[in-house]
Amino acid sequence: MSTLPLVSIITPSFNQAAFLEDALRSVLQQDYPNLEYLVVDGASNDGSLEIIRKYSSKLAWWVSEKDCGQAEAINKGLRRARGEIIAWLNSDDLYARGAILKAVRAFEEAGDCGMIFSNVFSINAQGELFNVMRYTDWGLKDLMAFNIIGQPGVFMRRALLEKVGYLEPNYHFLLDHQLWLRMAAAAPIRYVDDFFAAARFHPTAKNVAQASEFSREAFSILEWMQAQPTMREPFLRNRRRIMSGAYRLSARYLLDGGFPGRAFQHYLASLWYHPRTASQELRRMLFAWFSLFFPSSKMREDFIQRRARSLPEEIRQQFKDLCDEKKR
Repeated sequence: MSTLPLVSIITPSFNQAAFLEDALRSVLQQDYPNLEYLVVDGASNDGSLEIIRKYSSKLAWWVSEKDCGQAEAINKGLRRARGEIIAWLNSDDLYARGAILKAVRAFEEAGDCGMIFSNVFSINAQGELFNVMRYTDWGLKDLMAFNIIGQPGVFMRRALLEKVGYLEPNYHFLLDHQLWLRMAAAAPIRYVDDFFAAARFHPTAKNVAQASEFSREAFSILEWMQAQPTMREPFLRNRRRIMSGAYRLSARYLLDGGFPGRAFQHYLASLWYHPRTASQELRRMLFAWFSLFFPSSKMREDFIQRRARSLPEEIRQQFKDLCDEKKR
């Protein structure tokens, strides 16, 4: 244990009793011996406290009290965390088996890397796989163009986090992306072609229930980037690609939020700024157009089901091996 760095994991939670225990178990059953686990609950009243108390003897620290949102809750944990490597896992997401050890090994191989990220499985409320979020060797310019990294797959060095600062409380939806931008501007980041985690999509999740708010924050971050000395030059050199990325991301969330008309307009704007960037979501663009004329709920359900059926068998098996709750 003495040769392995201390890793701190923080789970923020508020009224997620339906998923909380699975999240806790996915952390506590990791094969990593030098782990510090902290849980920050926002005064839940749905039975979450009973679940947290059930595992309290295995937690380094936990609290249940009112807060002003996810950023404040996570920051509470970050201030308490002592680990050299830090991450947070939301209460409706899951770590894959072996994720923490893989992350530590990746840092050992990466030298001065300050942040690593992996691919992420997408699961529904029942824990069933329906998509995968695959990335590549993204750097600052890619993040500035609103290529979004799935938060559950990210691990950070504490030293870099302390250097750039914690989560900005004014952001409630893209708070993680704004932090990744600050980190990528200050130190190298590294992609690991593996799956560290699964992100759960369900009707009460922010990325579903409040999807249109992500659109608003994307343009807020766009303005913020232009005011950052470390980002001003790359912004000017890549302005059209960055603008296209902002509109593409906005369109994606507007479509998920049930606003196909505005989504299609933003996809057109993305195309105008940088066709190559916009074309990465051609299928969703066509879906937005069809949704203007036909009821979108059934179409969306069919789209998700077709996408799930089209997943390669090796991905299904990898998910089963890494995330099957029955094997934990």
